[in-house]
Amino acid sequence: MLSAALFSIPEIKADPPRKALPRIAIAGLGIESSTFSPALTLEEAFHARYGADVFKAYPFFSADSALRGKAEWFPALVGKSLPGGAVTREAYESLVKQTLDLLKKNGPYDGLWFDIHGAMSVVGLDDPEGDLIKRIREVIGTKTVISTSMDLHGNVSWRLAQHTDLITCYRMAPHEDAMQTKKRAVENLLSRLASGKGKPAYKAWIPIPVLLPGEKTSTRIEPAKTIYAAVAPASVQPGIIDAAIWVGYAWADEPRNHAVVMVTGDDKQKVTGTAEKLAASFWKARSDFAFVAPTGSLQESLDKAVASDKHPFFISDSGDNPTAGGAGDVTWTLKEILARPEFKSADGPTLIYASIPGPELVKTAIAAGVGGKIEGFAGAAVDARYAPPVKLSGIVRSIEHGDINAETEVVVQVGSVHVIVTKKRKPYHKEADFTRLGLNPRKAAVVVVKIGYLEPELYAMRADWILALTPGGVDQNLERLGYKRINRPMFPLDKNMPDPDLKAKLVPASDKL
Repeated sequence: MLSAALFSIPEIKADPPRKALPRIAIAGLGIESSTFSPALTLEEAFHARYGADVFKAYPFFSADSALRGKAEWFPALVGKSLPGGAVTREAYESLVKQTLDLLKKNGPYDGLWFDIHGAMSVVGLDDPEGDLIKRIREVIGTKTVISTSMDLHGNVSWRLAQHTDLITCYRMAPHEDAMQTKKRAVENLLSRLASGKGKPAYKAWIPIPVLLPGEKTSTRIEPAKTIYAAVAPASVQPGIIDAAIWVGYAWADEPRNHAVVMVTGDDKQKVTGTAEKLAASFWKARSDFAFVAPTGSLQESLDKAVASDKHPFFISDSGDNPTAGGAGDVTWTLKEILARPEFKSADGPTLIYASIPGPELVKTAIAAGVGGKIEGFAGAAVDARYAPPVKLSGIVRSIEHGDINAETEVVVQVGSVHVIVTKKRKPYHKEADFTRLGLNPRKAAVVVVKIGYLEPELYAMRADWILALTPGGVDQNLERLGYKRINRPMFPLDKNMPDPDLKAKLVPASDKL
């Protein structure tokens, strides 16, 4: 008789069940909004992206990237606008409703990446980012882990700190680490979900009563250079997830506008101690912050540029900087340039002016064509507080269509001044912004740009540079702005204020509110 053992069936071991990928949503709105500018920002300015189109805004989310394979992603809505005036309540509510409706469709979520700037102002509403994240929580629940990425010129209110779990911001100004920061926020979220740790045990928040423009806090120079150099090492200590310092946004008159330090992690002593050390370093250096470039009045700046043999000589028309929230159409500087005798003749020193919106003049230039003579007015349609529309009588040198911001750009030569006139306002940060219009900024004697600190390509190109303290919605002289609602005392408006309490305040977890 055959043994039963001969007929035994070998045991087959099943593969362990594959762990489901985390479900992560993506949402956010970003803009810097000056409440000192008469401009208003409409919904179309945000160029909202929906669904899979959101991935195109982030190189680290390319189809074959490692991050794409680590989760099931559910992009809702991400909108980013050029800085400008306050957002209309209608535009804000429309974008928020769309965001919430899209989030409702695909829940529940393990995590959400909240990509914002942090300096949005909305007509009739304080702390829009705090409002938005609270309303998102009402849709996705308090268990979902939210990781927030921000600009260091954003504002972190107590409400925003409460409803976010992980948070980080740029560590460089200019923001050469923008994408690196956004990727870090995503990686922090993925890491916490993969480890099962989820929300951090501790969030330390310290408000610092300092309000300074970005042009005084650039990380290219001291003291910000050293202060921010300490952030990365602080963030990788055992027991800490991330550390961040926000300069805040100087051109909005809201109680939340001031510097902030936040540190997140699981070691209470490390989290609070690190936050207090970073906050103390910022406060201690408050009187050392200085402009990133030599400064002067517009007349002093033009006098210096005309007399200089260093070309190109850059002048920052800082008060109406569209990338800080200026209306972009203040004509005061251009009016003064055109009145100077040095630039009256075509044989004078070449000056490029970037830029002034003038949609009607753009139409006239298109009708005349390149080489045609035109006359018309530009600017001061939004912000006419300092000068009326400027009259330009000159020759059309180029016409270009298709820019995402300007839509159409024309160059009008008036004497030796080459004025870039746009259908809609646009910042000029890169060499290609000029060369595509047939302009060579490297060969110009003077380049005047509506900007604060020079962005990297312009900074590398400059032979010399001065920051002109011109008027506008983002006036660098904060004492001229007339704040009424920020918390006081506030340095440097209150120079002799007592030392503040810089003890870390522990923020309750979002699911404990």
